[in-house]
Amino acid sequence: MKRRDFIKVAGIGAAGAAIASPAIAQSMPEIKWRLTSSFPKSLDTIYGAAEVFAKAVAEATDNRFQIQVFASGEIVPGLQALDATSNGTVEMSHTATYYYVGKDPTFALGTAVPFGLNSRMQTSWLQVGGGGELFNEFLKGHNVVGFAAGNTGCQMGGWFRKELKEPADLSGLKMRIGGFAGRVLTKLGVVPQQVAGGDIYPSLEKGTIDAAEWVGPYDDEKLGFQKVAKYYYYPGWWEGGPTLHNLVNITKWESLPAGYKSLIKTASSLANETMQARYDAYNPPALKRLVAGGTQLRPFSQSIMDASLKAANEVYTETSATNPAFKKLYENMAAFRNDQYTWWQVAESAFDNYQVRSRTRI
Repeated sequence: MKRRDFIKVAGIGAAGAAIASPAIAQSMPEIKWRLTSSFPKSLDTIYGAAEVFAKAVAEATDNRFQIQVFASGEIVPGLQALDATSNGTVEMSHTATYYYVGKDPTFALGTAVPFGLNSRMQTSWLQVGGGGELFNEFLKGHNVVGFAAGNTGCQMGGWFRKELKEPADLSGLKMRIGGFAGRVLTKLGVVPQQVAGGDIYPSLEKGTIDAAEWVGPYDDEKLGFQKVAKYYYYPGWWEGGPTLHNLVNITKWESLPAGYKSLIKTASSLANETMQARYDAYNPPALKRLVAGGTQLRPFSQSIMDASLKAANEVYTETSATNPAFKKLYENMAAFRNDQYTWWQVAESAFDNYQVRSRTRI
């Protein structure tokens, strides 16, 4: 190559680099955000989902977009994650939206409601069935946008100091229970208590509460509930498939490049999948350990389940009559649920039920 030609080519290359660098900087700017979790670090499954999310974002951007995760209490208490995101104290949070039913019961539908959807149905409704769009339409009024970022699967019914046989046994019980379910159980005489995850054990130990629900065997064992309550009930009919959300301040969200917005959605989906997978893997051995250690595993009786369903339907009717946003989301979810179970009973449920009955022969 002649010297003149080399200089010409090299000059084009240098100019190309000069053009490319600003373009890259514009599409992948260096950004540092803070994410406040509603959960303590000791709960590696729930808190860990936020870490999975943040790591995926950092790796995909060669650390140009960094999101630092803070545990409950490090910036704000766990139950103030929404407020901190809405008012811009932090750019985003990882939380269960049903913690905020005191602001509006519609928040419950983003996570789980009594006799609602199982985990796969909840994911489907939020991602494909129109639930996500409706929920974000609601969230916009609270200055945040939300993305599903975790699911525990169907939860347990909780820990009780005494055995339950009939609905009357619930009367007067002070129970730690989050979200919309507390309103339902109030109709059965329960006195619901909103207690953050890290405060449940001491509340049970001191007798401040008589019963508590959290998630399931793996987390419950880590928190030590089996040491202060004997009876472990199932299923958690108020949480068939509770979804955690990444909430992002709307102003911060709108300031992001399109690529970063897409990445937040993708990394949130990864967190959603990873949390469910971890619980499915960790719960079975934890349940075996709890039972071997003396925990009394009990199903809720048919009469308690029926009374709970009746109470739930009453609360849905009452709430829908006074809250248009709740009514809109609930009716959409209920219609989706009914169609889902039309299909579920044909293949999914039939297969699972047979497998459960036959597992000793497999």
